[in-house]
Amino acid sequence: MPPVGTPLLWAITLGAVLVLVAVDFALTRRPHEVSMKEALGWSAFYIALPLAFGAWVWGGYGPQRGLEFLTGYLVEKTLSVDNLFVFMVLLAAFAVPAELRQRVLLFGIVGALVLRGVFIAVGAQLIASFSWAFLLFGAILLVTAVKVLRDALAPSHHAIDVSQLRSVRLVRRFMPVTDDYHGPRLSVVEGGRRALTPMALVVLAILSVDVVFAVDSVPAVYGITDDPYLVFATNAFALLGLRALYFVLEGALGRLVHLGYGLAAILAFIGVKLVLHWAHGLWSWVPEVPTLASLGVIVGILALVVTTSLIATRNGSHPRGDAAAATDAESQPARREA
Repeated sequence: MPPVGTPLLWAITLGAVLVLVAVDFALTRRPHEVSMKEALGWSAFYIALPLAFGAWVWGGYGPQRGLEFLTGYLVEKTLSVDNLFVFMVLLAAFAVPAELRQRVLLFGIVGALVLRGVFIAVGAQLIASFSWAFLLFGAILLVTAVKVLRDALAPSHHAIDVSQLRSVRLVRRFMPVTDDYHGPRLSVVEGGRRALTPMALVVLAILSVDVVFAVDSVPAVYGITDDPYLVFATNAFALLGLRALYFVLEGALGRLVHLGYGLAAILAFIGVKLVLHWAHGLWSWVPEVPTLASLGVIVGILALVVTTSLIATRNGSHPRGDAAAATDAESQPARREA
């Protein structure tokens, strides 16, 4: 199949992403609490946009490419929702004021876009140069699936001591940090010298976590499509809507107590799919998993875990605890000092 990403389309897409990010920064320049009406409006926009784009890919490049985009977008959106749990834990640990949360989320989204762009470029080069790249990606996803499952089986309920985060300890060695937030500012002049604000620390912590998410996110979508442009597009569409989605789902996130099991199953499934794809290149008798079948499996897993989560939490019990565990890659969770 011909690639979707022509140089002109790449330029248009990158330009559109920059415009949307600039609009988001303009909207968050004046700190304010996000109303449900505002969050729902932007969430609807960021859902309609990729669906329209998927229809355009389907019509212009055929059903196969259209299915690849929609399936990849669904995978990335699911992984992005899990990212929100970790962001939620960090925002609470740093006691980020409600009116500043969307600005912090936006920094995290921009960082994730940049990091995933780098990983996508590296992944494309690996696939083009080495036949075993799909085997490597499959192994990464299978290892990640085991870790996600372990976290889901033994969730951590510890709060985070922000002073123990590696990024915070490193920054404090070189720069003073103010005790209080100063609006959305990352640094201020205090006592005659430049000092960082807690806003800068939480942004750095989220960017550190973004690195971990990029490691499993990019191989996951390469398991759906081999087109780097579609890989980037699925990531961009999934991430751009996270700021608004956070405020829509903030009250309901804790009810998705079985999402970790679903993510582990999806990552393991895509990992096996990648291994089979690698093996098929060596032995033609090895079967491959069609994209339509992949979409059916992923939708089925998500429907199952959402249903079981809602049933498990119908009485308000079983609060989600694996979000804190997911930050282990960046920190050593400990009880936060009062």
